[in-house]
Amino acid sequence: GYEFEPMVALTAASGATTSARLQTGVLGNDYRHPVLVHRMAALLDVVSGGRFVLGMGAGWMTSDYQAAGLDLDPPAVRIDRLEEAIAVVKGLFADAPFTFAGEHYRISDLDGLPKPVQRPHPPLFLGGGSPRVLRLAGREANVVGVNASLRRGTLGTHAIRDLSPDRVVEKIGWVHEGARAAGRSPGDVELEINLWLARITRTVDDGRDFLERMAATHEVEPAILAESPSVLVGTVEQCVEALQQRREELGFTCIQLDAGHPNPRIDDFAPLIAALS
Repeated sequence: GYEFEPMVALTAASGATTSARLQTGVLGNDYRHPVLVHRMAALLDVVSGGRFVLGMGAGWMTSDYQAAGLDLDPPAVRIDRLEEAIAVVKGLFADAPFTFAGEHYRISDLDGLPKPVQRPHPPLFLGGGSPRVLRLAGREANVVGVNASLRRGTLGTHAIRDLSPDRVVEKIGWVHEGARAAGRSPGDVELEINLWLARITRTVDDGRDFLERMAATHEVEPAILAESPSVLVGTVEQCVEALQQRREELGFTCIQLDAGHPNPRIDDFAPLIAALS
């Protein structure tokens, strides 16, 4: 849940499991210095036996910054800082001592310890919804999360509309542009999407009724929800078909299941997981 500090929670999870992959989704960059991020990530990769995926983000939610008394810099500044933080974290995973001189961070001959199990470093997950962030993710990340643009600092109808099929295709294009600019193939980048609204229903009609109710709540047309790649509502058979279609047509091989309100418990998705497996 969102009430858990992620690195402590994942450390507990690493000791309670032997095969599950562990991922932050994502660490807000302004809350932790990248030297600390590296130290925590490196040790978690070691204690988990190489099962950690490091998710980082620029930070966006205005209320978070206000509650913590942090200055909310303009998006461009936060992305500049994230870009430097990525360079620092990656540099500290290397074998040799690392030095870095940027506008936001300065590192002097620091040997990042411990060395991770996964080399050259644990997989990096970056998510975003703007052209700049998604191009950065295409250049730097192993896994890229395609999200709504959150420049306003809040969630709302604008975010739902920004995850229409056409907008998602455009965002995937920015990821691929970033990958090619770094000399990478688009196939080198795994694509992920967050299912912010997910519900397994008993019948097709139940799913249609649920979408209509949620559309009215969020003041959008039901078709906006029904067609969005970030929404998964319907019977097990419908959901299997939708996920397979999104994999084949859009390239999404990884999904984040947001089991918070108004979604049901994560256990309710067991029949879907069984069908997919």
